[in-house]
Amino acid sequence: MVKAAYIHIPFCEHICHYCDFNKVFLKGQPVDEYLDALEEEIRLTLEKHPAEPLHSIFVGGGTPTSLSEKQLQRLLFSIKKYLPLEQDAEFTFEANPGDLSDEKFRVLFGGGVNRLSFGVQTFDNQLLKAIGRTHRAKDVLTSIEKAKKVGFENISVDLIYSLPNQTLEGFKETLQTALSLDIQHYSGYSLIIEPKTVFYNQMRKGKLPVPGEDAEAEMYSLLMEQMQLAGFQQYEISNFAIPGYESKHNLTYWNNEEYYGFGAGSHSYVAGERIANHGPLKKYMDPIWNGTLPSHNIHKVENNEKWEEEMFLGLRKIEGISVDHFIQKFGVDPLSLFKEEIDSLQSRDLIILQDDKIALTKKGRFLGNEVFQSFIGVI
Repeated sequence: MVKAAYIHIPFCEHICHYCDFNKVFLKGQPVDEYLDALEEEIRLTLEKHPAEPLHSIFVGGGTPTSLSEKQLQRLLFSIKKYLPLEQDAEFTFEANPGDLSDEKFRVLFGGGVNRLSFGVQTFDNQLLKAIGRTHRAKDVLTSIEKAKKVGFENISVDLIYSLPNQTLEGFKETLQTALSLDIQHYSGYSLIIEPKTVFYNQMRKGKLPVPGEDAEAEMYSLLMEQMQLAGFQQYEISNFAIPGYESKHNLTYWNNEEYYGFGAGSHSYVAGERIANHGPLKKYMDPIWNGTLPSHNIHKVENNEKWEEEMFLGLRKIEGISVDHFIQKFGVDPLSLFKEEIDSLQSRDLIILQDDKIALTKKGRFLGNEVFQSFIGVI
């Protein structure tokens, strides 16, 4: 049963140096036509896969808040028209600090949005400039204050560490500022250099002074330590929340549950199939106006893939994977299916078996990707 929906708005007023998401510069783009196509895609999808009330909707990008107030109202109307929500559902919008006028905040809050996720990345103004961000530290403080004033009580901030020329002391200062905001949720990610980005081109030329693996590990350790001291519970490798404010939407992914994906370049997991939409706007919109869905890749997930995905997604959660739940969901025992992998990871102190749970150890959190890779393509 599908319980979540992701909606992609691919427009940005500025492209950050590290970003490889599907996005285009806002200026001169057919934004209104895109919103029309998006609504039609939702309608066509629900004809094929009717929606139960959802527990979460996440609008990401790109920069969703780069839309005008009128366009935001248009988008919110389409969502409300077709996507029913449960009573206590989570409805998140990604936002750039400094982007939102008072009126945009009011439009979002009035349209049912109850959670904001701000892409802050760092509070070091020199670093913000170096990574291609247009906001500055003071814009974060102003935007969060405005959001609270309008009525938002569930606010998240994204941080990135291991940035070019970033020091441990500098990251500590960013954490101290972030933790002074009186908000409910933080995500902290190490910088990943992706192809087709400004940073990737700089790295190839030897002009990207990143801190290195040891410094990255120190920053991650500091992140976990400071969050714990401030009363934030680490519930996933990169995510921390006041208990009760964990992201329902992201837990959908880590629990390996099905979700709709709407918009250019979005991905869905519906009726046992993983579906990828066309990324370029024209390739995305043209099929919709011909009455067909804009997917370019549909993959039926076989049982062995479902078992593997349950492992490497579920192990991202700090609580780990319930063996009983795995058996109830798939009718097979993960301790038998992945005996060799589990034994090997246990011997290296990367995972632990305790009661009903398979979970990462503290050491395993630092080598998470290595752990996850162990379960891919083994059955």
